[in-house]
Amino acid sequence: MKAFLATLAILSAQLAVAHYTLPDLIANGETAADWVYVRTTQNHYSNAPITDVNSTEFRCYELDMNATPGQTSTATVQAGSTIGFKADNDFYHPGYFSAYMSPASPAANSPEAGTGRTWFKVWEDPPVFENGQLVFPSQSINQFTFTIPKSLPSGQYLVRGEQAALHVASSVGGAQFYIGCAQLNVVNGGNGQPGPLVSIPGVYTGYEPGLLINIYDLPKDYPGYTSPGPAVWRG
Repeated sequence: MKAFLATLAILSAQLAVAHYTLPDLIANGETAADWVYVRTTQNHYSNAPITDVNSTEFRCYELDMNATPGQTSTATVQAGSTIGFKADNDFYHPGYFSAYMSPASPAANSPEAGTGRTWFKVWEDPPVFENGQLVFPSQSINQFTFTIPKSLPSGQYLVRGEQAALHVASSVGGAQFYIGCAQLNVVNGGNGQPGPLVSIPGVYTGYEPGLLINIYDLPKDYPGYTSPGPAVWRG
């Protein structure tokens, strides 16, 4: 029995190491400490992914959907500046990266923020189809950054970083999502009109060709990777 429990403990530890969270916001030229501006996620100990794209937890995967927003600080950033997320491990799973933003009403630290059809995509890093196979440029990095569109109106926002890991995505529900939502106050913005707008959950069905895919056995007539979700709004 002791040997079994020891083996189980080792396997559990290996599983945690095999995955990751996105606890740190990169903003204003600095990387914040864990969970200061990013809402603490349910997997902050286990590092396990979320796979149900229809769950309300898919939005931000908070530890507590009601309490966590109010326990998280809000970072002030400039429109047009560079922000991002740093993981607690390397992104060694091959996958698709994206970032979404949503106006936060009544405030970024409110549980109600981002609960409607308010989300828009501001960045993506898809795999590249080369020589008959998919290449994943961001595999093995431990952070990603992107630019807030300069024309984004000033105000409070949620920004949601996501990796859809595709190493076991050959069946529905196989894509593994690693998510972090940070709380922002955007200043010196413009008069842009972000879109197209989507709901989260609701942005994916799980049947998109970019999420339901065997990356190790592509069909002979494979046309190239198709990003899931809406087009990127660049301002």
